[in-house]
Amino acid sequence: MNEALPDLVAHFRVRQGLFRKELVEASVYELDGYGCVMKTDKVFNPGDTLVLDLVMDMPFEEIRAEGLSGLVTERRKHCSNYFYSVDFVEFDSKGNSSPAEKLRRIREVLSKKQSLKSRRSSGSIPGFRQMA
Repeated sequence: MNEALPDLVAHFRVRQGLFRKELVEASVYELDGYGCVMKTDKVFNPGDTLVLDLVMDMPFEEIRAEGLSGLVTERRKHCSNYFYSVDFVEFDSKGNSSPAEKLRRIREVLSKKQSLKSRRSSGSIPGFRQMA
């Protein structure tokens, strides 16, 4: 869990006072069909519920999984921020609902990006050594 997933952020709203809400953008560090791990400076407690929008910024369009309801299951402090484990609730990850389909699409694209990145990083080192 060293680095955030590429081009993926979580957006959610936090109540600030009686009538104001703040839009928060958090980095996502892990993602699967059942939940995610995100990092933010906002304070939540295990048992709190969040409504997340996962947004993957792509060159020509954004892939958005909106309205994912999540339950905070774990909190770990790291410097002035917190890592939160969030379990998705209220939809079937294998179903054909719109959020489930968008989440599946984001996971596919992430998998391809990480595969390309690992091939690039592992392939460049031996080539570099041959040149030296």
